[in-house]
Amino acid sequence: MEILRTPDEQFADLPGFTFEPHYVDVPVDAEAAPSPGDDTGDRARLRVHYLDEGPTDGPVVLLMHGEPSWSYLYRHMIPVLVDAGLRCIAPDLVGFGRSDKPAAQTDHTYARQVAWMRAALFDQLDLSGLTLVAQDWGSLIGLRLVAEHPDRFDRVVIANGGLPDGSGRISDAFLEWQNFAKTAERFPIGAIINGGCTSDLDPAVIAAYDAPFPDDTYTSGPRIYPALVPLAADNPATPANRRAWEALGTFTKPFLTAFSDADPITKGGYRILQGHIPGAAGQPHTTIEGGGHFLQEDRGPQLAQVVADFIATTS
Repeated sequence: MEILRTPDEQFADLPGFTFEPHYVDVPVDAEAAPSPGDDTGDRARLRVHYLDEGPTDGPVVLLMHGEPSWSYLYRHMIPVLVDAGLRCIAPDLVGFGRSDKPAAQTDHTYARQVAWMRAALFDQLDLSGLTLVAQDWGSLIGLRLVAEHPDRFDRVVIANGGLPDGSGRISDAFLEWQNFAKTAERFPIGAIINGGCTSDLDPAVIAAYDAPFPDDTYTSGPRIYPALVPLAADNPATPANRRAWEALGTFTKPFLTAFSDADPITKGGYRILQGHIPGAAGQPHTTIEGGGHFLQEDRGPQLAQVVADFIATTS
């Protein structure tokens, strides 16, 4: 596997982003069960970046971004959460942000991304007592982690996300996005994110979203992930996601939806989560008004306050 690493200078002086980087290494083949006594010392490894802000002894909020963004997406939320006494962990998915980037699209699979995040967050950082806050692909990965490791999580907040398993209706907006990712000659990450916001992003912010991708060779992850969403029964990820739905059907810990009102891709998806997950019953589910798909950009402080209040009232 050829692995690309974005030069550090790409991340200099990004607007509103003064957080220190942190890294852990995970095995490239993290989805394979290690042999007894295998310490992974001889296995090829990937570097995973994460932010770690707030009191080290505070309740941990796991902020998981989606496609094609990176942890920069949470820069408006982290100060609000830290002021509430919370510790924020915001990883960059492999292929995104400051994390390493496998060069070939075929190197990226749904199973691998779940395994890479499990290895980083649990095997390396040993995080527990988590409040998951997830959007877009952050939900596809985060909800799998919740289903497979429920003891690691105290509560969940899903904002504009879900867990497709090949059985539901897919929006026309997503199918258009999937086709664009597959066929577009250019894949302008920052412009894509700007198009998914209700606000018009400053050019310097758009450039910050482009920063992890100096040229198109770095974009294999963002380009392939729309095609990895399990839309049909024969998708390789469908069986695992259906098992995850079964597990989530027994998840009784607090579960909140905070979708925005102007996202054509995930519109109405909160109903499925609320209707299936026991922990969603009786919770103060909310709609974030004025937010697009990337509601962390449009209404970040508001969403952060919803999360902080939810933690305070369910602790």
